[in-house]
Amino acid sequence: MMQIQDALDALQELVEAGRAEGMASYHKQTRTVLGIPNPALNDLSKAWRQSLTVEQRVMLASELWQTDIFEARIVASKLLTQARLRPDDAAWHLIASWVPEFDSWAIADHACMAGQKRLVADPSRLDLVETWTTSDHMWTRRAALVITLPWTKQNFPKPAELEARDRILGWAASYVRDHAWFIQKAVAWWLRDLSKHDAERVNRFLKQYATDMKPSAVKEASKYLR
Repeated sequence: MMQIQDALDALQELVEAGRAEGMASYHKQTRTVLGIPNPALNDLSKAWRQSLTVEQRVMLASELWQTDIFEARIVASKLLTQARLRPDDAAWHLIASWVPEFDSWAIADHACMAGQKRLVADPSRLDLVETWTTSDHMWTRRAALVITLPWTKQNFPKPAELEARDRILGWAASYVRDHAWFIQKAVAWWLRDLSKHDAERVNRFLKQYATDMKPSAVKEASKYLR
């Protein structure tokens, strides 16, 4: 089992001098930013995934997240980003527990990428995600769309997948009058990705809701529509 201090020492060895300030500014971080490029974090998390059991990875991910260091939270998410993860209940519950703490797009998106795998593995978890759509926390509401992006990608969806797709579009519809930039961006992202595989549904959505959306979100959502 890797100790948290060993993990932090490994991260420290990857720091690139002079990088932290620019990263903190770009990601609008007030937490500690070490200054480590993403490819190095990918390599480190891959090595840890190969050497640790699922239980050990969940434990280390939890401890890394609790440090509140920018790169540590990114790596915590990467540790759990894997399609086949058995058992995965502990990983899913950990990822879901992070959602109320989201406060920036990079950390939120990496955690949601891990969560996407767990949702695809067990779509019944959409019931929990639906509760996020009425949260007072903007990042939680946004996460409900980012974490469900896999449902935009099926070319030949099964009936249950179509049902889930329509369910999530219903969530997006409830967001259209919320003009917070990150919410509009999330709605546009979901629609844009869906348009590559199901233009009919996106056109129908925009016909009904485009007037309630910001023009920039409509433009982004329509990017791949003819």
